[in-house]
Amino acid sequence: MTRMALTFECQGRRCGATLDEAAGRTGLLIVSGGNEVRAGAFNGQARLAAELASAGFPVFRFDRRGIGDSEGENRGFRRSRKDIAAALAAFRAIAPRVERVVGFGNCDAASALMLAGGEDFDALILSNPWTIDGDEDDHTTSSAEVRSRYADKLRNPREVVRLLTGKVDLGKLARGLAQATRARAAPSTLTEELRSGLSGFGGPVQILIAERDRTGQLFAERWDKGDTRILRCGGADHSYSSEEGQKWLLDRILEVLRA
Repeated sequence: MTRMALTFECQGRRCGATLDEAAGRTGLLIVSGGNEVRAGAFNGQARLAAELASAGFPVFRFDRRGIGDSEGENRGFRRSRKDIAAALAAFRAIAPRVERVVGFGNCDAASALMLAGGEDFDALILSNPWTIDGDEDDHTTSSAEVRSRYADKLRNPREVVRLLTGKVDLGKLARGLAQATRARAAPSTLTEELRSGLSGFGGPVQILIAERDRTGQLFAERWDKGDTRILRCGGADHSYSSEEGQKWLLDRILEVLRA
């Protein structure tokens, strides 16, 4: 496996990118979430790219404008469509043997791909899409998160002893249980934009949810409950940082790449 550093242009700005080369005709383009550089949290995207390239699939990663090695203004995930399109064009140019490109993003990178309608990709892997609108509280809590929190407490013998010995605030407990059983979160404006963007995409889609991640839980509550494209990883956090989570994510991506 060879890793190549390169640049490409997006509207006159130079953007930094990395290609993990491989012989396969299907490749993966990774879109970074938040303001992360293309290496990902704790170098996770760089490690993922290396594993996928070792399995025979070339992987292209990039910094959008205003992030990491890229010039220009950071316009946020909502306005990154042209960055993604320029990166995809650069990937196809630098690796002309690649006939099929899968787009992958976690958090608001998944949302960016959905807002762009998956334009010019052949398949999409969308992990824990971000659904919180700009005017919403960033600490919005899903009922699934509350249920998980209380389930953890009830499995803890110390917490059970505290409950039985009267050391738990019963009023707070009642309010928490009420929140855990409330109706699913109402769709946000952003959720509806994501639904509209994705509706025009005709290729295969996987939607991955890390079950211990607040962002993923909130998306699942706001999305169509019966969507068969949703796959869940029990016990995984937002970045699939555990060994089991990393393997699960790798296997799901390989399924799409090999399809």
